[in-house]
Amino acid sequence: MPARTGEQYIQGISKAKNNVWIHGEKVEDVPSHPAFRNIVRSIANLYDLQHEKADKMLYTSDQTGDKVGLSFIAPKTVDDLIRRREMISEWAGYTGGMMGRTPDYLNTSVMAFGTSGNFFAQNDPMFAENARKYYDYCRENDISLTHTLIHPQTNRSKKQSEQKDPYLSARIVEKNKDGIVVKGARLLATLGGVTDEIVVFPSTLNKASSEDDPYAMAFAIPNNTEGLKFLCRESFDTGRSQWDHPLSSRFEESDAIVVFDNVLVPWERVFVSGSSDICNRTYVETNAIVHMAHQVIAKNTVKTEFVLGVILNMMESIGIDVFPHVKEKASEVMLILETMRSHLYRAEHNASLDKYGNMTPDFAPLNAARNWYPKMYQRIVEIVKILGASGLMGIPTEADFNADDIGELVHRYTQGANIDGYERTQLFRLAWDISISTFGGRQALYEYYFFGDPARMSNIYYDQFNKEPYKAMVKDFLQRVNSKSHNYSSV
Repeated sequence: MPARTGEQYIQGISKAKNNVWIHGEKVEDVPSHPAFRNIVRSIANLYDLQHEKADKMLYTSDQTGDKVGLSFIAPKTVDDLIRRREMISEWAGYTGGMMGRTPDYLNTSVMAFGTSGNFFAQNDPMFAENARKYYDYCRENDISLTHTLIHPQTNRSKKQSEQKDPYLSARIVEKNKDGIVVKGARLLATLGGVTDEIVVFPSTLNKASSEDDPYAMAFAIPNNTEGLKFLCRESFDTGRSQWDHPLSSRFEESDAIVVFDNVLVPWERVFVSGSSDICNRTYVETNAIVHMAHQVIAKNTVKTEFVLGVILNMMESIGIDVFPHVKEKASEVMLILETMRSHLYRAEHNASLDKYGNMTPDFAPLNAARNWYPKMYQRIVEIVKILGASGLMGIPTEADFNADDIGELVHRYTQGANIDGYERTQLFRLAWDISISTFGGRQALYEYYFFGDPARMSNIYYDQFNKEPYKAMVKDFLQRVNSKSHNYSSV
């Protein structure tokens, strides 16, 4: 089956009857439910966009000869990396970078796992073949994926094996001839209710010890598997018009607690079973973390472009683009954007073939960017708030403009320096949805914790950074200062 259309995606989600709960009720038909219908439509539009821009977003599968999504490609050249990034940017451009879990994100990691040779065979020889076959399956069927990485926030000061209830976190409770049986919960599956399958991966950041081996696993199953439930948070899509809520009415991804109620995972879908050691090394040794970071930095570059565009239009619309302190704030965002572009350029042009034969970006700039951007996005949003000021509160609705009694007044009193009231309000409603709506608040939190706790990430970055050349540089300088040949005290 070649790359799917949007309608094929919608039909698949409707037919699957995933076990999804929201607002205390079980969802009977996900694509038509008010909390999910708009995000389902947006994802469908992404799949359609692949066909509308097939030259940029699809490639020919070596296995079937079908056209498949370029985000699945196992890159062999720098040009392949650039093509993949351009495809990622197309999808990010459609959403303004406001969807963090578009399918391309996990497609890159499934590719890395599927092509990483015998890494998973260290746990069991069949697991390497399972990973390869699953990559082939996802690529050839354009499967949409969610994933879950972390344990419930019960007592973070203790290991999972030390918790009062050993079955709060998802763990292996049985191994039999058919597979592994999993019981417990995991966080936090973005797009959990509106995708085809879920991949349960180890954390990209938190390391486990052998005591937690029952909790150490990696596998993939359909979202409608018996015993699997998605408990979704409150929806931030309030059902209002797209004019009033331009982002939350389109790109509310939803996040879910995933409950495994004695779920049987067939052996052919298992990649790791009961090995903390393998889980701790998975992302680094398969280079999945590098390819995922490449997607994320590409997406966040587009996101920065989009928010910068909003900022510049806001400035112009109310005539504040002449003030030095306003220009200074806009230039902060411009500098963030150019830095992100530089990170991407270096990562791609310093890429090299890894031991699995994949052209892999230079991780150093990507790692720097993924540590830096979560903090910078908070500043970007702060600048939107500062420049928007009271204008982010004084924003009527579309209904106000259409009301006979007040429509003319609303038009008059919301006009800008060179823009009418209707256009200015629409622009500021977009800025509001970025910065201070519930959707905007979730975006800021999401970006801050995208790869994990920033403080812990910074500590890991520090520990792994090669500090010796810089310390040696200073020691060498001091040696030269203190050498006799440079001692001018007698002059």
